[in-house]
Amino acid sequence: MKYALRMTEAQHTVLRSHLFPGDGNEAVALLLCGRRKGQDRHIFTVRKVLTVLHNVCDRRPDRITWPTDFVDTLLQEAYGKECAIVKVHSHGIDYRKFSATDNRSDQVLFASVTSLLNDGLPHASVIMLQDGELFGRVLGEDGKVLSPLTSIMAVGDELRIWTERQGSVGDGFTLRHAQAFGSGTTAILRHLSVAIVGCSGTGSIVAEQLARLGVGKLVLVDPDLVEEKNLNRILNTGKEDAYLGRPKVYALASAIARMGLGQEVLPMRTNLISQEAVVRAAECDVVFGCMDGVEGRHLLNRLATFYTMPYFDVGVRLDADGRGGIDRIAGAVHYLQPGRSSLLSRGVYDMKRVEAEEMRRTNPEMYRQQINEGYLRGVVEDRPAVISVNMFFAALMVNDFLARIHPYRYQPNSHYAYIGANLSELQFYPESEADHCPVLERHVGRGDVTPLLDRPALS
Repeated sequence: MKYALRMTEAQHTVLRSHLFPGDGNEAVALLLCGRRKGQDRHIFTVRKVLTVLHNVCDRRPDRITWPTDFVDTLLQEAYGKECAIVKVHSHGIDYRKFSATDNRSDQVLFASVTSLLNDGLPHASVIMLQDGELFGRVLGEDGKVLSPLTSIMAVGDELRIWTERQGSVGDGFTLRHAQAFGSGTTAILRHLSVAIVGCSGTGSIVAEQLARLGVGKLVLVDPDLVEEKNLNRILNTGKEDAYLGRPKVYALASAIARMGLGQEVLPMRTNLISQEAVVRAAECDVVFGCMDGVEGRHLLNRLATFYTMPYFDVGVRLDADGRGGIDRIAGAVHYLQPGRSSLLSRGVYDMKRVEAEEMRRTNPEMYRQQINEGYLRGVVEDRPAVISVNMFFAALMVNDFLARIHPYRYQPNSHYAYIGANLSELQFYPESEADHCPVLERHVGRGDVTPLLDRPALS
């Protein structure tokens, strides 16, 4: 079992400000976390940050004594909900390990926590260094150390990732271009797991790029079979795949295996709107949405919020001119952070469209009255020649992802929450982060709940 901790950039900022007030003394905070209790990974997702007031602690440069009454508040919220308690304290000097004092205090604290909650689930203790780096360990019953936290991620305009072996791989931004596509990036990607939801025209291209970039694990989600009509735009498929009716995810998984680059690949021939797909995607570090419809995109935005994940979304659109030609070739890449704006709040769709697509899936006869549009708006076309367009926007999304790991753009990443492009006019339209999403904001870090994602259909 591997253990990970995920938080938002805003939560990380609150922690760093409190833990390092500038006086050189240690400080402490507590986190209330949701969980993803996976088969391979156990992930803590931060829901709430509770800072322990400086003036009630005995704070020294090398140790801190604090009243554990603050824990009681979180225990009341955690009881019966399988939430986790995480203690975070600072080391004022660059001391990257737990001290003997830390060992004693953690053992006493978490023996009490596990006894009171009595659910058999682990909790964690984390240390922050002055540069914001985090490292930690997992504790179980009786406060015994079970394992180090193998990765910690803060999701913001940049993806700050700290791993057990490497320390911080999200810092060193001054290296910029030199690191962006070098061995440093490859080392980060090797530690990541990525879910690609939708493995057709754009998804197959994203999978190809991420596999050759060296991402450690790829989870491929798509229910459909390879058909002859889409051979002109799905990479690594051919006549044989169409003739045999091979699932798209199996065709891509086979191609990735033939690359011989050592990735783990999990092909899932299922719709995202299934419990199996949701929990497997939630165990990944990053999600890529490559879907045409809005129901799946809405659910994926919801999943990324509940499990504190960065979500990259791509869409391609060709508008017919009514005379047999194309009037406009355009597309967009969205980067969504948990707790910030969503595809819904950005106006990509409204809930009426989500409900209409749900009707199509659950009651096809009723939905026949609705218009089912594909790539081409305003004209029926089974074999659109969009491979070059798909390539362009898939690469735009993957490069945006790389920029979040090793910022290489001259402008800050905060300027690129949305990147629209009109290929008909060769123009780009980047936009900064918008207001928070009132629908999803309150769900940040909730993790596993019943029903899953608060959706009865996933129970």
